[in-house]
Amino acid sequence: MSSIKQFQVTFDCAEPERLARFWCEVLGYVVPPPPAGFATWDEFDRSQAPEDQGSWFACTDPSGVGPRLYFQRVPEGKVAKNRVHLDVRVGTGLVGEERLAALEAECARLVPLGAVRVRLLYDGHDACIVMQDIEGNEFCLD
Repeated sequence: MSSIKQFQVTFDCAEPERLARFWCEVLGYVVPPPPAGFATWDEFDRSQAPEDQGSWFACTDPSGVGPRLYFQRVPEGKVAKNRVHLDVRVGTGLVGEERLAALEAECARLVPLGAVRVRLLYDGHDACIVMQDIEGNEFCLD
């Protein structure tokens, strides 16, 4: 049995392209080129049946290391806490005030993009900032 080499993370959401572009900003991801035969993603989207237009969007790690993020429109809104969330690792290897400063700087960058700061977890050594993306999905600055 071979091991799985790649995976993608899928987000159920209301506005796939808007949420994908938010995560591109957070993670430094990019929108991949449109499918063959289409000059732009808008052109591709217009070629779809009306009920399928805007139903999904994706973004990728330009280095090819991180997973593809896929965003699919669903009719229901978010109603509960996520059971899985992303940890955005901005303080790796840092401790104490230095770690806290790195997390706070990233938080300050993300809030103007629409992220919401929920709470700080800090014990004087380790720190984490719980956040929400533009559709209320929880994530942590770690």
